[in-house]
Amino acid sequence: MQSIPVDTARLGVLRCAIAPEAKITNVDTQEVKRDRDGNPVWTVAVTVRQDGRRISVIEIAVAGQPKGIEEGQIVKVTGLTAFAWSMGDRHGVSFRAESITAVHGTTAAHAKGGDA
Repeated sequence: MQSIPVDTARLGVLRCAIAPEAKITNVDTQEVKRDRDGNPVWTVAVTVRQDGRRISVIEIAVAGQPKGIEEGQIVKVTGLTAFAWSMGDRHGVSFRAESITAVHGTTAAHAKGGDA
């Protein structure tokens, strides 16, 4: 799987769409996925809006639980990498980041639309 670094400065406003959730590997046992170092993996759904284009939602995996992130809040994503994957006739792109942090004072009540 090839990793592709992503320039987050070109993605426009990044806003939390779904608060951090533990990534589950087994629905029956509720086992949480772990990275190579044994840290639990969490996902955050983030909206991306570039220059007046339609909003896209991407799920970003990160090691450890991101703290202080609420839905609607603008976030900073550090070390974002995209990975192309395929399994049989299924394929897609997944995203991983070194960290996801809240940009304070930017909840949905304080910032509207994509104007930040």
